[in-house]
Amino acid sequence: MLKLTRLSGPVFALNPDLIERAEATPDTVVTLVNGSKYVIRESLDELTTLILNYRADIIAAAQVPPETRRPQPPKGTNSSGGTVVAFRTGEQQ
Repeated sequence: MLKLTRLSGPVFALNPDLIERAEATPDTVVTLVNGSKYVIRESLDELTTLILNYRADIIAAAQVPPETRRPQPPKGTNSSGGTVVAFRTGEQQ
């Protein structure tokens, strides 16, 4: 996902695979395949660089052999490594 800034200020994430076109008119306007348009603060050159870096990161990640990738936490644990335990109320054990 790309983190972009709307012209009005808030940051949002956008899937670059949904971009149909981008124009500098003079503000950068991104048009998605469904016709939605976003006016962003980033220049057309900055947007292009973000998209190229995003796609390069995906290709680089695909080149890493599975045995050297960062391991995923086992099921039943959260991202901090702690164990997830079901919470029960009103029951005696």
